[in-house]
Amino acid sequence: MATTKIHFFAEEIEFTLPQKQKHREWLLNLAKEEGFQVRELNYIFCDDEYLHKINVEYLDHDTLTDIITFDNSEVKGKIEGDIFISVDRVKENAGLFQGTFENEMRRILAHGLLHLCGYKDKSEQEEQLMRQKESHYIEKISTWNT
Repeated sequence: MATTKIHFFAEEIEFTLPQKQKHREWLLNLAKEEGFQVRELNYIFCDDEYLHKINVEYLDHDTLTDIITFDNSEVKGKIEGDIFISVDRVKENAGLFQGTFENEMRRILAHGLLHLCGYKDKSEQEEQLMRQKESHYIEKISTWNT
């Protein structure tokens, strides 16, 4: 039986995701509920500058963003990918949306994995479905005992 691997890294910043195992289990359950199995998934936490460089170099977008997801999957239904998250953007967005940092971080963790499950957010309809899915999964982890 293959082991599922979800890793959390920080690049050029000091950041540690609290309750890593709880978040791993939550993300694995999210993927499973969506009909996917995680083979290898890396979350890389960074700052605005680091993610901006990736955005320019790989996507030719000269803008700040909170997340960039790279899908490395080669087998349908098996997730392999790298998700880069700007902790700076997550903090700012939590303030803009009048939420907590923890809740916004969970939203963005789910957001990246939902992209790997095939969800898009380019149109208004796609974005609405993405937000519904994010809220659904945030509600699930919020009810877990810590």
